[in-house]
Amino acid sequence: MIIGYRRWREQSWLLNRMTLRDLVRAYFTYPAIQVYLALLVVSAVVAVATATGVLPLLASALAACLLYPLVWYALHRWVLHGSWPYKTPYTAALWKRVHFDHHQHPNDLGVLFGGLHTTLPTIVIATVPVGWAIGGLPGAAAALAGGLAMTCFYEFCHCIQHLAYTPKWEFLRRIKRLHLAHHFHNENGNYGITNYLWDRMLSTYYEKPGQVPRSPTVRNLGYEGEAAERYPWVADLTRAQQGNDLRDRGDLAEGSGRG
Repeated sequence: MIIGYRRWREQSWLLNRMTLRDLVRAYFTYPAIQVYLALLVVSAVVAVATATGVLPLLASALAACLLYPLVWYALHRWVLHGSWPYKTPYTAALWKRVHFDHHQHPNDLGVLFGGLHTTLPTIVIATVPVGWAIGGLPGAAAALAGGLAMTCFYEFCHCIQHLAYTPKWEFLRRIKRLHLAHHFHNENGNYGITNYLWDRMLSTYYEKPGQVPRSPTVRNLGYEGEAAERYPWVADLTRAQQGNDLRDRGDLAEGSGRG
């Protein structure tokens, strides 16, 4: 059942205090995940209904799945960890919500998931053209379905990586260790979420924290000091958000006192 984002946000989803069951519930009730799953079903139905053969569908979906890790790596490294997004008021708020807040509060599920206004266009652009080139409309729909499936898989693995839970599957344990090093040791590496091939190929992979020096900007992504003074938009938004949070807590305490 699709629920509203505001209603979802009214609950506390702190991954360091949640169980695996809590996570599954939060994951499948998050509106963006529900939209991904619904679109996945629709695109798969379109692909099958318009297909003239199985091979183009499989090739298109496979191509999208193989391309996905490269697209994620490029976006994560050069956009989300780039300094240019916070240097203009037009992209500062987006950068803050999409990645700065996540590195500031890595256990807050509310800032872990991407927003549909950024993720859906990216998925479409990364998958539909290659699917269309391989198999026309059916191929485009199959590629989109593959990209949506990969997105759901990535998002769930990303949640697991921040959950207070030790996975039983060795694959999940390994990618969790690598991702936590990205968050708490050195952010300039291990950009993959489930696939670290491009980290290896582009020399940003490290297996153990001792292989690279500890980064002083692992939590703030370099947005501090002179950078924050020269480009104040993220700092201004952060202060305003903190003020709103304080007011909300005050209203809640006042309401509880009256009750």
